[in-house]
Amino acid sequence: MENERENEKTESAAAQEKSAAAPAAAGAAESGAALSECGTAGAAYAGAPRLGAKKRVLLSVAHFFKSSVVLIVALVAAGITCIFVPVDREYLGYFDLQTLSCLFCTLAVVAAFKNIRFFVWLADIIVRRFKNMRNIVLALVFVTYFGSMIMANDMALITFLPLGYFVLDSCGNKKLTALTFIMQNIAANLGGMLTPFGNPQNLYLYSYYSIGAGEFFKIMALPFAVAFLLILGVCLFVKPEKAEVFSAPKSAPPVWRVIVYAVLFVLSVLIVFRVFPYYWGLAAVAAALLIVDCKAILRVDYGLLLTFCAFFVFSGNMARIPAVEEFLGGLVSLDPLAFGVLSCQVISNVPSAVLLSRFTSDYVNLLVAVNIGGLGTPVASLASLITLNTYRRVCPGDTKRYVVKFLLLNFSFLAVLIGIGYLNALIV
Repeated sequence: MENERENEKTESAAAQEKSAAAPAAAGAAESGAALSECGTAGAAYAGAPRLGAKKRVLLSVAHFFKSSVVLIVALVAAGITCIFVPVDREYLGYFDLQTLSCLFCTLAVVAAFKNIRFFVWLADIIVRRFKNMRNIVLALVFVTYFGSMIMANDMALITFLPLGYFVLDSCGNKKLTALTFIMQNIAANLGGMLTPFGNPQNLYLYSYYSIGAGEFFKIMALPFAVAFLLILGVCLFVKPEKAEVFSAPKSAPPVWRVIVYAVLFVLSVLIVFRVFPYYWGLAAVAAALLIVDCKAILRVDYGLLLTFCAFFVFSGNMARIPAVEEFLGGLVSLDPLAFGVLSCQVISNVPSAVLLSRFTSDYVNLLVAVNIGGLGTPVASLASLITLNTYRRVCPGDTKRYVVKFLLLNFSFLAVLIGIGYLNALIV
């Protein structure tokens, strides 16, 4: 009898230990899975091996269409316009080779930096220097803000959103995920407006209108400064609760690679600023990366380059259709800033820049419009769609609350910056 009682006690204790350990294990698994999903596209299908081959293919196809909406729309739009404007020699004049070359060089160098996890390492160092949640959120948001000036808005989010989730989870403050993601998204869209290579639409307009570097900075200085103050003001509302990051520090990347990639990035910037012919810089950057890190060439966002090509065809054909040219030309001439912002809300900021540039010479207002126009609806910018999809994966079931907060903050920022845009037009 005594042995039976002892066995019962032992089994009961073991059951209690297993029960107590289960939630922790589940939480750790959930956190790890969410972070993995945030960082890699394929993680969404972690359980796919158990599915049949046909279902895996369907899931892959569905994921491709979901992640390539802008590219697919651009190709369809270009194809439709080809019906009205048959392919001829004038098509060759649609493509801005300087913009495409500069964009390729920037994307390739940034891919090389990402391969050595440079940006994650740098952001991790910055975040660890702050000891409360307000400062941590400020660090996460502004590393995205200034990061977008170098690596473009969508790449800044792909890099720093996983870090944001990882840090908040490590601090035990996942409740701030929605606000942090939204502010990182706003920071990515607005931070890149100051430099010609900060946003893809900037690079295109800078080349299309042959804007001088000094003039570009002069046009964007006031909206950039006001955006900085608005983002800072919102982040200061976060309570300064004590916080500590318990995860291990990120390992430092190889110093020699950082130096080489930094030199290549400077070379890419010099191409943007037209210091020497773009084809020389293109050849130099491509040759160097093929020797040092050929994977960076493979990991360039060719979908973005193809999207630009499709929109070049679309906008070029639209400009050759008399009825469209008269209609859009009339609308844009009335108010380039207002119509530019409105266009971004429907067809996104990059295609708006490419399309509307064909119908106006007022590049000052158009440049401001397609930068601040990335705010507003989730489709106003590819970066916003990236953030929304990431949040849906890491915080399932909370999408409605996120979208409401997203729209409230985005349109509030947009309303203020539209006013600044009109003031800026009087000053510049």
